[in-house]
Amino acid sequence: MTSKPAGSRYLEDDSRAASLFNQAQTVLPGGNTRQSVWTSPRPTYAVSGQGYRVTDADGDSRIDFVNNYTSLIHGHANHRIAAAVQEQLSEGTAFGLPTPWEIELASLLAERVDSIEQVRFTNSGSEAVMMAVKVARAFTGRSRIAKFEGCYHGAYDAVEVSQAPGPDQWGPVEEPNAVPFYPGHPGVSDVTVLQFNDIENSVRLIERDADTLAAVVIDPLPQRAGLMPAEPEFLQAMRDVTRKHGILLIFDEVMSFRLAKGGVQSLLGGDPDLTTIAKIIGGGFPVGAIGGRADVLDYFSPSRTGPKLPHAGTFNGNPVTMIAGLTAMQMMTDAEYERLSQLGDRVRNEGNAMFQRLGVDWQLTGLSNMFRLHPNTRQLRNYRDAWRDADETRRANAIYHELMARGVMLTPDGMGNISTAMDDAAVDELLSALESAVHAVD
Repeated sequence: MTSKPAGSRYLEDDSRAASLFNQAQTVLPGGNTRQSVWTSPRPTYAVSGQGYRVTDADGDSRIDFVNNYTSLIHGHANHRIAAAVQEQLSEGTAFGLPTPWEIELASLLAERVDSIEQVRFTNSGSEAVMMAVKVARAFTGRSRIAKFEGCYHGAYDAVEVSQAPGPDQWGPVEEPNAVPFYPGHPGVSDVTVLQFNDIENSVRLIERDADTLAAVVIDPLPQRAGLMPAEPEFLQAMRDVTRKHGILLIFDEVMSFRLAKGGVQSLLGGDPDLTTIAKIIGGGFPVGAIGGRADVLDYFSPSRTGPKLPHAGTFNGNPVTMIAGLTAMQMMTDAEYERLSQLGDRVRNEGNAMFQRLGVDWQLTGLSNMFRLHPNTRQLRNYRDAWRDADETRRANAIYHELMARGVMLTPDGMGNISTAMDDAAVDELLSALESAVHAVD
């Protein structure tokens, strides 16, 4: 397959991107309304997408391995999803009543994931995590939570603690500091911070605070902590210690649910009490969900007698999202998950072999259909291992723009994922662009 034209016109001062960015800065703080899509000196602006390509405002087309941060598992403008949504648009976009489609999507999720008995829908992954923490507190009667250093769980105060601390803030490995994410951050002292993949110290700290802990929140494949999978024995240890003390184990699979039909937990184990899901289950529309034990989720039931946790939301379970999500998930068969996993393996295996052949300090990590590019070759097990110094940050920023110029989009921090619109030719393009880009950077 021949690449469509691509380049770096968005970096030129007379580009359409420059004009849009100048305008954006007058009405949006820093010209931005979404932190994850900001790049220096300016972003480019998308105007259309088809399959696995996105075209920007300057007319450059690129292969899209971002897929709106993993949410577009079928790529852009998938015809089956578009047709299903178009049909519903003429029938209404939202009602002050439940619809049949929320039942169908919830049933599909409960059927596919062993740990899910019931589902509660929200409008984002952040909201799903927030409500999972709240229901854990309601169920246990405790308020403290534990989370892992450097792991992102959305925009909710409790889980933002120690989300992005620097080396001068970390504290000892044996007992990481609880670091505020922003000035005035409340409740920092009510969060126990743990080290990812560290069984001994994590178990010790959980047992120390067991009487006050409502939940342990863990992403089994944390993107910001390097996209290194949780070690199965580590997940089992977390399951054992939380069960022993009546603490709920919450898996954040907002991103990683795309890796397998039963989520990443079906690959790595862990048996969580609650799982937060979003991204792919919305078929390209805003969505979130909490799935898990029926006795815990019963606290959301309006007809419950006794303690309860009210939870509303104007667009929860709206028919457009539910129909788009149901269509998208029905298209994800065992064979399709396997095909995407094989493409992801190609990216990591062939990319790492290429780096070794070239003798450059780069590596690719990840699992199944997700991968992440790192400007180093050291062993990565947790956030501290994945931390980038000034030179690594410079090289990572440089390779992002080099790849963009060669017609390939990863996230600014080097994450990518595979969509069903992709094939071996898409991977070939990525590997070729990577080889050229590392030559340019190093």
